[in-house]
Amino acid sequence: MIPTDETWFEGTDECWLAGPAVASVLGRRIELPDDDAVRTVARDLALLRRRHGIVEPAAGPTLRLVRDPSRTDLTAEGFEVTADGDDLVLTAGGGPGLGYGFWRLLTCGPEALTGPQVPAYRVRMLNHWDNLVAQELGQVERGYAGGSIFFADGRVRADLTRVRDYARLVACLGINAVAVNNVNVHEAETRLLTDHLDGVARVAGVLAEYGLSTYLAVSFASPVTLGDLDTADPLDPRVVAWWSETTRRVAARVPTFGGYVVKADSEGRPGPFTYGRSHSDGANLLADALAPYGGTVFWRAFVYDHRQDWRDRGTDRARAAYDHFLPLDGTFRDNVVLQVKHGPMDFQVREPVSPLLLGLRETSLACELQITQEYTGQQRHAVYLGPCWSQVLAFPTGLTDTVPPLRDVLRQPHRPRSGLTAVANVGTDRTWTGHPFAQANLYAYGRLAWDPALDPTDVLREWAAATYEPTVAEAVVEILAGSWLTYERYTAPLGVGWMVQPHHHYGPSVDGYEYSPWGTYHFADRDGVGVDRTVATGTGCTAQYPPEVARVYESLADCPDELLLFFHHVPYTHVLHSGATVIQHVYDTHVAGYDEVVAMVRRWEEVAPLVPEPTRSEVTVRFAEQVRSAAEWRDQVSTYFWRKSGVPDAHGRVIP
Repeated sequence: MIPTDETWFEGTDECWLAGPAVASVLGRRIELPDDDAVRTVARDLALLRRRHGIVEPAAGPTLRLVRDPSRTDLTAEGFEVTADGDDLVLTAGGGPGLGYGFWRLLTCGPEALTGPQVPAYRVRMLNHWDNLVAQELGQVERGYAGGSIFFADGRVRADLTRVRDYARLVACLGINAVAVNNVNVHEAETRLLTDHLDGVARVAGVLAEYGLSTYLAVSFASPVTLGDLDTADPLDPRVVAWWSETTRRVAARVPTFGGYVVKADSEGRPGPFTYGRSHSDGANLLADALAPYGGTVFWRAFVYDHRQDWRDRGTDRARAAYDHFLPLDGTFRDNVVLQVKHGPMDFQVREPVSPLLLGLRETSLACELQITQEYTGQQRHAVYLGPCWSQVLAFPTGLTDTVPPLRDVLRQPHRPRSGLTAVANVGTDRTWTGHPFAQANLYAYGRLAWDPALDPTDVLREWAAATYEPTVAEAVVEILAGSWLTYERYTAPLGVGWMVQPHHHYGPSVDGYEYSPWGTYHFADRDGVGVDRTVATGTGCTAQYPPEVARVYESLADCPDELLLFFHHVPYTHVLHSGATVIQHVYDTHVAGYDEVVAMVRRWEEVAPLVPEPTRSEVTVRFAEQVRSAAEWRDQVSTYFWRKSGVPDAHGRVIP
């Protein structure tokens, strides 16, 4: 049943579907084709007008939506907005493009849409880490915006109003796929394939209205936990038959079923290693089951030894994905996509790009980003990640002209299923994302997944203009544009990472993981700091990069400052390209980062009176926490390295 009251749009009031473009578009007469592809647009129009108090005009300029299959340049998902006198014409190559074009118009207005708008990637997915039943880390693992929009009380929600609002919001960005449950599949979630399949079908039906296919994260051990089998061996005919029949049932019940997302042999998750099989054996098992239905398996490459001895300097977590998966290149089915985290570690504030993303030649790839701010302030800190992701997608620009940037690698014609995927940051929170400013990261991910060459600051301006009145929007852009670098300055320096409290990952703990089985990350002692990953004297991780890039990272003289301690162990007195010593850089940047947060807060205070409640208070409270936390980071990290090095601050600042 479709809701008809105004609560249907409750979730859009604090987001980009409440901006000025909405009124300018809905104030036109809108002509829709007699086409099932736009039935969602037709249904939503009346409710949107009612929500915004706009009466459909009887005369005046029109907006015509036209589906033109002959426009093969637009593909099924692309669109173009052109002027015909005072009228606007939105032309799409297929049904999905009509929807994407209409919602983009409502977000940014026609002035921002010049020329054909065609997505760069076939894959533009959001991964939700939602649990049917709350686990140790909450109902949404690493989620900072409330509960799951899909699940409650151990089942799929009866009321999917919020899911429909969410689908509409991400359709504005051109997202086309959603994995609805946690990759760390618990026992309850395994039953999405069986006991809860009707609920999954209801969710998928709502998502499909906005062009979104539905994926399920599954446990590799499902034939054992859900079936009568005593094995999940991917080469066992009984296991093959079990997955084939299970997938047939899911595809029959969920017409827009996209496939599976799998985390296997990683951090204790079951996988093919148990049976002496390879990752390609495991992935191909599921790919074959999905093939009759056009489905895809996204197989995560996040595989490493999480029970290592901190004394062992030969084991290097940063090498793991490349070492495991590069030898398997070319052995995966065409409908397998290797889902590779953008860095070789785990979404730290600064990492090099994963060498696996450039090393694979024959396998489809999804570069995985993390919108939810697990290691970047957990949506309590204002940190805009668009510039980080833009640098990842442009890599190795600036290091060599002979290796194509990652954004182009991901759209090579022989790998049409490649693209981007990201860990979502939404929940039942009033403004979707906990911190109202964290909406900017969800928005930026969608826009970069559609066009990875966009300037992230321009994307930030788009979001701010569609969300706040102009004076506030200008201030919000000033606050957020450099916030990623600010966060880096007051947290972990020069590519080290991991200086966080174990388990929950919030706040400083310089040695928190240093002697744990999960890895060793900075090797700080009285003489120096950093991890030697060179070929000459270290773990050899630098050799995993293309030769032109490897030479830069291998060289102490040429390695970029921001990654120095990721690739090299150096004395505290080592001089950076900036002219500062390593130890002085630690002191200076941690003071500067804290000061920049204070300046962000002052800028916010100038415009806060213009922001309605409760958003004003929500942002103000979170800024108070960010100031407190930035001071804690500054003091703990500076004190730690002063005590290790014995080198005082050259500027005479007092260190506790």
